[in-house]
Amino acid sequence: MSIFGKIKDAIFGKKKDKPDVEIIVDGKTVGKDGQYHAPPAGGMPPPTATTTNGGVMADVDVEEQLAAMPGAKNLNWRTSIVDLMKLVGIDPSYENRKELARELGDTDYSGKAEENIALHRAVMNGLAKNGGKVPASMLD
Repeated sequence: MSIFGKIKDAIFGKKKDKPDVEIIVDGKTVGKDGQYHAPPAGGMPPPTATTTNGGVMADVDVEEQLAAMPGAKNLNWRTSIVDLMKLVGIDPSYENRKELARELGDTDYSGKAEENIALHRAVMNGLAKNGGKVPASMLD
């Protein structure tokens, strides 16, 4: 499973009967195998209250879900990709952050502070595109 998929599942919960397409990131689908796939003929529908991408629950309050997780009060997960990854139980190593950046379209990630800020925003934008309600302050 992709790192973004793990983050998404930690926040949205896992659905029992997942379809072959898990997430949509910048108009590209990432399958269960973690690889990019072309969207189906006619493209993917935009997320709505009745149509969700990849079987994800729609209208999940991302901030509320994260704030309710154990340890949230001791981490700066609202702006730090490292703390966000720690909160959802993913190793925030450079290698994992670089892989996450690649999944979200950044092939030049080097771990600089500005890139980590951009990566956090890219994750939040991806969650919003997959049916999550994300505060505007966490989006681009």
